[in-house]
Amino acid sequence: MQTEARVGMMVDGGGQRGFGAVHSGAGSAAKAAVGELSVNGTAARKYSAQCHSQLQQQQQPEVGALRHLLAGGLAGVVSKTCTAPLGRLTILFQLQGMQSNAAILKKASILQEASRIIHEEGFKAFWKGNLVTIVHRLPYSSISFYAYDRYKNFLHLVPGLSGDDQYGNADVFVRLLGGGLAGMTAASITYPLDLVRTRLAAQTSHLYYQGIWHALKAICKDEGVRGLYKGLGATLLGVGPNIALSFSVYETLRVNWQARRPEDSNVLVTLASGSVSGVASSTVTFPLDLVRRRMQLEGAAGKARVYKTGALGTFKHIVRSEGFRGLYRGIIPEYSKVVPGIGIAFMTYEALKSCMSGSS
Repeated sequence: MQTEARVGMMVDGGGQRGFGAVHSGAGSAAKAAVGELSVNGTAARKYSAQCHSQLQQQQQPEVGALRHLLAGGLAGVVSKTCTAPLGRLTILFQLQGMQSNAAILKKASILQEASRIIHEEGFKAFWKGNLVTIVHRLPYSSISFYAYDRYKNFLHLVPGLSGDDQYGNADVFVRLLGGGLAGMTAASITYPLDLVRTRLAAQTSHLYYQGIWHALKAICKDEGVRGLYKGLGATLLGVGPNIALSFSVYETLRVNWQARRPEDSNVLVTLASGSVSGVASSTVTFPLDLVRRRMQLEGAAGKARVYKTGALGTFKHIVRSEGFRGLYRGIIPEYSKVVPGIGIAFMTYEALKSCMSGSS
């Protein structure tokens, strides 16, 4: 959820366009990433902030929906690739409490683990599983983008959700619910790639899985097709809260900032608001992301299962054996990649958007 399943958010506030990659991780998961979300500015925004946003919009290039999707997907790929070392460290620490990793990572610091990876696996090992992330990103973005549009149109047909109310509350609800449903749809369809990414990234000295295709075949052979969907329940449980938190924190910060300081740059407002919302959503949904990662590794490479129950049972087992702190193993490298990840995605998206609008 906090890495692959993380929300990519497009903001269309009274004519203003900005891009914020709100942690996927995920996501994730989430992180995340989980969809492309177009959000109208609230009626509470002050007139001065509206005028300032519209003035800046006149200088920003426009791109079509398809090009926007391509630019957003490529920006996500670049961002994920640049922050992949921190992403792999997050996964390794998340799996620390499992039998296969406890001896290797016990009480290791970030620097110690990074040093171990360099000396034992080589510098390129920081990008283990990143190819899966790249393969996963574009279909994930495409599905969520398409599904969001379909869900939004369907929900607008429901009485009371047509978006005609004075304050726009129905429209906000439709966007949140549509974004959540789109995220769940995209996560379900592309989930096998997310699981393979975890298993490839979790390998240290012994390489049982030799690549994406080999991992898919080996998992189906050893665990059956259902093995490709281990941890899906925990992923879907985290999609809704992740989107709701990311959206609400981002919009609250952005609207209030622009209302109080309309002269500030939209880039600064977007990056700062996106970073804070990413940290907030990571903090709240990280335990579910950790549960998901551990369930994804259950029975991998023929090893004995550690957790023999569902997501709730795994959650209770971790709390009982490792304490509540065990639910936040790996949170520091996760926090560390939020700001650079959002910054890289934003700048890449803007550069691609400019190139695409210039070539049209």
